[in-house]
Amino acid sequence: MPALPSLISMMTQLIASPSISCSQAHWDQSNKGVIQLLETWLSSQGFKCEVMPLPDQPHKCNLIATLGTGDGGLVLAGHTDTVPYDEGRWQSDPFTLEERDQKLYGLGSCDMKGFFAIVLDTVQQMELSDLKQPLIVLATADEESSMSGARALVKSGTLKARYALIGEPTSLTPIYAHKGIMMERIQVTGQAGHSSNPALGNNALDAMHAVMSELMTFRQQLKQNYRDASFVIDYPTMNFGCIHGGDNPNRICGRCELEFDLRALPGMSNQALMAEIEQRLPQIEEKTGTKIQLSSLFPDVPSFYTTVESDIIKTCESLTKRQATTVAFATEGSFLNQMGMETLILGPGSIDQAHQPNEFMALDQIQPMQQVIRGLIERYCLQTNEPNQ
Repeated sequence: MPALPSLISMMTQLIASPSISCSQAHWDQSNKGVIQLLETWLSSQGFKCEVMPLPDQPHKCNLIATLGTGDGGLVLAGHTDTVPYDEGRWQSDPFTLEERDQKLYGLGSCDMKGFFAIVLDTVQQMELSDLKQPLIVLATADEESSMSGARALVKSGTLKARYALIGEPTSLTPIYAHKGIMMERIQVTGQAGHSSNPALGNNALDAMHAVMSELMTFRQQLKQNYRDASFVIDYPTMNFGCIHGGDNPNRICGRCELEFDLRALPGMSNQALMAEIEQRLPQIEEKTGTKIQLSSLFPDVPSFYTTVESDIIKTCESLTKRQATTVAFATEGSFLNQMGMETLILGPGSIDQAHQPNEFMALDQIQPMQQVIRGLIERYCLQTNEPNQ
């Protein structure tokens, strides 16, 4: 079996292949370069690789690479895309891996191209000719924007395994739950006119003031009614992210848009929250004489929860010597759970470095992550006996 490039070389090549995903078209890129690198390397190690173009975006792909057969096994999952970068705020080229002060700098170093290099390097060092259950490496598209890669997998029903680890940067701490997220837009349409006479128009900004007041009331009710002590921010949050309206001080504002997110706790329904917001808008519409529309910027991401009694949670607590906890950021975990896998989030690097200029992965995260990967492969792919139900 041919040897793979070194871990650092693989990480260098992955980072050098731009794969930004973004809601803004001028930033958005294909991830095919990253997928082709992973397919080449995994195929050379005996994995059967299936590249799956996304139905609505054929220039973007998921990759399912499978070694061995069976109806159980382990998925090691990650996303191939990165967020955009702040030009001029990096100390080095975002697409060139650079080592400084025991840290590896580059766009995607911890979130999360570096994880794939660690997985490949670990797998190459293991004797995997006699797998009892399959080992699957999953690489997805568009996690940083629409999560359309994970959604396509759910619809296809092609990915089957018993356990899954998503290598998002958690500083090697097992994560069993996170909040869901909805990103919404409210558009108020009034009537423009000369500002010298309010009767000549209908101010959409005035109506948006009423909308925001209603949303703030709803936000406070959610905070009072829903709590989960396992989260640092132990209540649902709603953030008003941006607002746009009008064009000149001497014109009545004819149109105004608000974009906000809502992060619900596990057990709460995104659809129910959306319905409740929708029910509150017609009364404002009627009172202000405006037209108010609610729409989603992206399909919602459900909250993620795997019971702390799950075997993979207990195993990773043992391997890391750390108790499983929760995080505020969203991942593809809920989609893997929907496909029937007991899933946890655990990876090298810190979320504090993700989405930041000068993103890095500390070198001292690599070896402990490899120990976790080895332990999981041994337990779920190499052992004869299935873990207890």
